[in-house]
Amino acid sequence: MKPPSPKLSPVTALRAAGRLLLLPLLPLLPLCCSAALAATPAELLSGYAAQAGSAPMAARGQQFFTATHGRDWQCASCHGALPTQAGKHAATGKPIAALAPAFNPLRFTDPAKVEKWFRRNCNDVVGRECSAAEKADLLAWLLTLKP
Repeated sequence: MKPPSPKLSPVTALRAAGRLLLLPLLPLLPLCCSAALAATPAELLSGYAAQAGSAPMAARGQQFFTATHGRDWQCASCHGALPTQAGKHAATGKPIAALAPAFNPLRFTDPAKVEKWFRRNCNDVVGRECSAAEKADLLAWLLTLKP
């Protein structure tokens, strides 16, 4: 005779079923969400480059940072001509910490914050969301700036 199987609560059963359904998708996670899982600026850069399908170019990132893109502001309007130093918001005057990771170790370490600020700032500067290639180029340039 077979021993009775333990009864699972509905919540436990749902959790177990969810794990079984998601388990086959785990190997695909780095392909679709690498930028979302990054913990360092270099990992974010790698994720954006993978999404863009091309190698980032620091020179293009510097050009993007200093150029006007058909709007009133450029990145440098708030972050300063030297993103190695603190800047201030062009409209509010609110201080902004240095953008370059070597001068601000908290920069580009929280993927959710990075995406939030890229979305806001790109909309202000470019009038749309930045592409993965633009993000990769900009981050590649910022990573070249050293003390």
